[in-house]
Amino acid sequence: MGDRGFDADRDFGRLSSPAAAAFRQPPHAAASTEAFFRAAAAILSTPPDLSEPDISATLLKRHYGLEGSIAVLSSEVERTAEVSLLDGRRLILKTSARREAIDSFRFQSAALAALQNSAGFVAPTLIRTSGGALMFEEEGISGYLQTRIEGISLHKETPTPGLLFRTGSALGRLDMALGQVNLPSAKRPILWHIGCWSRLMELEGYLPAGSVAESVGAAMAEYMRIIEPQIQNLDWQVTHNDPSPFNTIVTSDGLGFIDFGDGSWSPRIQDLAIAASHVVTDPTLPLGGAEHLIAGYAAVVPLSALEAKLLVGLMRARQSALILVNYWRSYLFPADAEYIKKNVARAERGLSILAPLSTASGEAAVLSAASKPSPKP
Repeated sequence: MGDRGFDADRDFGRLSSPAAAAFRQPPHAAASTEAFFRAAAAILSTPPDLSEPDISATLLKRHYGLEGSIAVLSSEVERTAEVSLLDGRRLILKTSARREAIDSFRFQSAALAALQNSAGFVAPTLIRTSGGALMFEEEGISGYLQTRIEGISLHKETPTPGLLFRTGSALGRLDMALGQVNLPSAKRPILWHIGCWSRLMELEGYLPAGSVAESVGAAMAEYMRIIEPQIQNLDWQVTHNDPSPFNTIVTSDGLGFIDFGDGSWSPRIQDLAIAASHVVTDPTLPLGGAEHLIAGYAAVVPLSALEAKLLVGLMRARQSALILVNYWRSYLFPADAEYIKKNVARAERGLSILAPLSTASGEAAVLSAASKPSPKP
């Protein structure tokens, strides 16, 4: 591990006071500011409050009039609990005592509410409070309740061409639906936002020396030199911003998407870049097998010339961002390193597969993929 000129406690220990000023700038400019980056990074450098008592049952009864057994699923940033009601239904209750969670929950609950009448994909249904609100806020804690999607996580399924095509198509329909809404807190600080990427190389000291660090450095240099100057010319909208295989569910009713916690105001093509970056696994194909997912997305949302040109670079930059952030967070929270790094090996392999592509050959591969028809069953 290299020299860590970057100090998490020093740099991210408190929110920067100019953060509010960043949000008075144009949407894509605000997320590129130093204040936005520091505020976003501070959130992910704060350890979960493991001493926080689990009062899920009390909150469920108080705000929804419901009772049932509760099992905590995770508490890395926000506490996620599965609720099994007496009538057999299973719900998901998300809560947090963190101040920044209020804005996150405002966005997440509003997103689920906005998607409830959409078609072509599956999303959790928001359960309103007894008073009809999308979420609840009380002194020191906030949260919301949703249904649990029944199905199998995409990362556990065999990624056949047909399944990846359907995944891309469902993601395209999700983006079409999100493109119609204006949600609260869509411009809150999020480290996974594309506006933070050029600053993430501050974390390179946490990477192991060798080929991974070299590939990340090359991908991020390309991003800053070629892609970042052009992202303002892309179509921006509300996006999911993390449609990974862990957040994509194969259900009997189609592909579903969960966990909108990183959702934000971003380039629309960002969702495709993120989803595609996770399925680059086959070194015998130019895009590593992501061709099929790209084809499915483009069948619903045709790619612009600029989107086709930048997509591979965006995929490499996202893989690099994932590697950088998760090596850093694994250093901060070694006890949780296995969970934090669950996607890192896939990103490293995918980055190595995409590395040989030039801007021109990457664009050609994307255009070829976008023109592919749906695979035969």
